Amino acid sequence: MDRQMGLESDMAKGNCVNYMLALGNLNFTVPHHCFPLAIPIKFSEKQQASHYLYVREHRVREGTQSTWPQKRTLFVLNVPPYCTEECLSRLLSPCGHVRSVELQEKPDLAESPKEPKSKFFQPKSVPGFQVAYVVFQKPGGVSAALTLKGPLLVSTENHPVKTGIHKWISDCEDSVLDPEALRVEVNTFMEAYDQKIAEEETKAKEEEGVPDEEGWVKVTRRGRRPVLPRTEAASLRVLEREKKKRARKELLNFYAWQHRETKMEHLAQLRKKFEEDKQRIELMRAQRKFRPY
Repeated sequence: MDRQMGLESDMAKGNCVNYMLALGNLNFTVPHHCFPLAIPIKFSEKQQASHYLYVREHRVREGTQSTWPQKRTLFVLNVPPYCTEECLSRLLSPCGHVRSVELQEKPDLAESPKEPKSKFFQPKSVPGFQVAYVVFQKPGGVSAALTLKGPLLVSTENHPVKTGIHKWISDCEDSVLDPEALRVEVNTFMEAYDQKIAEEETKAKEEEGVPDEEGWVKVTRRGRRPVLPRTEAASLRVLEREKKKRARKELLNFYAWQHRETKMEHLAQLRKKFEEDKQRIELMRAQRKFRPY
């Protein structure tokens, strides 16, 4: 909380903005006196109402480290979900050459990594209003942005923004994964994981029984049962075992009609057995082999 509230601390009247940013609520109305400039933007020419971007030069307290370059970074608040990094760079390009644009859910002193660890397994962020750090090539870009007049258009004929069914189709196409690329990434991850586990086991065996600097000996427990190999046959055996286990756990005679049917089947079996015993006794009597005593 203290770090978030100290990001724009040099604003004498910005306590309300910092408080709302610390709470993570970016969709709110900011008083005009809190930011030096409010730039109106419109989604397209058809819109009459404007949405406001609140901008100021990014500054931090003395002694606070930040990866964003001083005097060349513009801090933008209240960025709508449909305004991407490319769109924001295009809107501010008349002020000067834009070196980079970073969108974040909340203000941060460090730049987020551009390349994620995985192309397929990524946490999905909830779309909402964001903050942006725009880095210009020269300090004059920030000064020009602070005098920028609007309204600026987000979606134009040359740079249209997909909405409605067109956006849904695009999102659906982007969600289709390449099976071969996914298989390669999973295999690479598992190989690295197995190698890491093997190195940890080797290191644990080397350090087993060796006291540390304070004289303590680390004791580890190893299971007696070996780990199942990750093969298709082993997976099928595990699935078959689980299937049999579930079958044994199924509820019998749970319903009243099941209970009645079970009773009727039991009585029918008793009658059938009685008739068979009766016929066998008659046959033994005919053969004079029946000796009840």
